[in-house]
Amino acid sequence: MKLSIIIPVLNESKNLQELLPFFLNHKMKNDFEVIVVDGGSSDDSVETAFKFGTRVVTSKVSSRACQMNLGARNTTGNILYFVHADVRLLNTFFEDIMEVVEKGVPSGCFAYSFDSDNSLLQVNSWFTQFNGILSGGGDQTLFVKRDVFETLGGFDENYCIMEDFEFVRRLKKTYTFHVIPKKITVSARKYENNSWMRVQLANLIVFAFFFLKIPPGKLKQWYYKLLLK
Repeated sequence: MKLSIIIPVLNESKNLQELLPFFLNHKMKNDFEVIVVDGGSSDDSVETAFKFGTRVVTSKVSSRACQMNLGARNTTGNILYFVHADVRLLNTFFEDIMEVVEKGVPSGCFAYSFDSDNSLLQVNSWFTQFNGILSGGGDQTLFVKRDVFETLGGFDENYCIMEDFEFVRRLKKTYTFHVIPKKITVSARKYENNSWMRVQLANLIVFAFFFLKIPPGKLKQWYYKLLLK
């Protein structure tokens, strides 16, 4: 089986400088491919990707859903792995994913911890090991067999936010989904730019609106009205 790693970016040059060497130097690098899908960065994200020999595809639309679907169409692996640029993976990520897929489970994600010792964030990350209604967010990274992804029609491009939860919610109705309890590391920058309470409130409101089927555009408006960039 071949793994295709798809990284949607918008002005993520700094994070790509840290993330891409990890793949370039990985012991299993011959068994996976990496593609960066740029959404119109104004920094040197594209140049950074090229510097590390990474293939780049440019999306006409700056939207994670569109970028990830485009990335999937431009890869050849039979397992797709969607990774945010500010996530730091485990050295065993390839073996961990393959072990799950070889057991007949077509999709899943990882638990995570934050790159911060904030006790409140440690509580948040503890819950990510469970496969509940809020599991499967983009920070957890998502792997899915290509045939399953294509059968479901990929990410719904109407979603300019919450596209990952929407996809996983549809996926779980038909297919098995597994949370690997090993913890990858995600950035706490959103919490550093806002208070813990402010982010929690924003998440709570947006999740509630999502389950109430409020249009995605409205979700995005509320989310960025509540949070500082």
